[in-house]
Amino acid sequence: MNIKINLFILIFIVLYSFFGSFIYSVSPYDLNPSEILQSPSFSHILGTDRLGRDLLARIIEGGKTSLIIGFLSASITSILGLIIGVSSGYFRGTVDMFVVVIIDLFLTFPIFFLLLALSSYIDASMMTIIIILSIASWMGMARLIRSESFAIGNKPYIKILKLARVSNIKIIFKYFAPLIAPIFLVSFTFGVSGAILGESGLSFLGLGINPPMMSLGTILSDGKDVIDVAPWISFFAGLQIFLVTYCLVYTSNYIQIKINNKEIQGL
Repeated sequence: MNIKINLFILIFIVLYSFFGSFIYSVSPYDLNPSEILQSPSFSHILGTDRLGRDLLARIIEGGKTSLIIGFLSASITSILGLIIGVSSGYFRGTVDMFVVVIIDLFLTFPIFFLLLALSSYIDASMMTIIIILSIASWMGMARLIRSESFAIGNKPYIKILKLARVSNIKIIFKYFAPLIAPIFLVSFTFGVSGAILGESGLSFLGLGINPPMMSLGTILSDGKDVIDVAPWISFFAGLQIFLVTYCLVYTSNYIQIKINNKEIQGL
């Protein structure tokens, strides 16, 4: 897929998820007993669910919830991983040993089972899901940033700056940050897609967003019991999850290839 088409699809999904309700003013909460499980038509573009609620309106609302969770969770994860990774790679010694132990401790648990364990004991809400996803996902970012920080810290000019007693804050923000930024951006886009999939998985299992709130995962879960008679419910929700995650992963890969090409040209 061309990167322009990829970005167009991604931006379109984001725009209609946040602003689609202003154009398509049907309520995602209204129950219509006379219109239960209607297939896509002119009156209901994507059909209705088993309570007669308009599916397009619910996907617009659920898509907004999933995107908010994905972007906020990835932001917290990325910032947390950045701070921990840079601290570990820059200060080294005892700080690095402590960080490595904490990362290894978290990595001993399979991430999805860690999500299940945390969500099982905490009442689910949007902020709760964001915090749970952030707690379970920061390790990968921290390891990448730690590795890159070690490489940057070994450069001669960084050692000279340390000998010249330049403040650590200045070295990190002026010299580390520009070199780490590309990796941070790539990891962030992966983090958004991972958070959306994680939330969808939890909601599909009934451990995610609680009604009356909705996400793409809850819509997908609602459709699984009637998939034999109303496949459009799960199909359209699943299609949006696929498109968002695919576009984010494709964008991340594109950025990574561009960075690698620039590094090769700079050699």
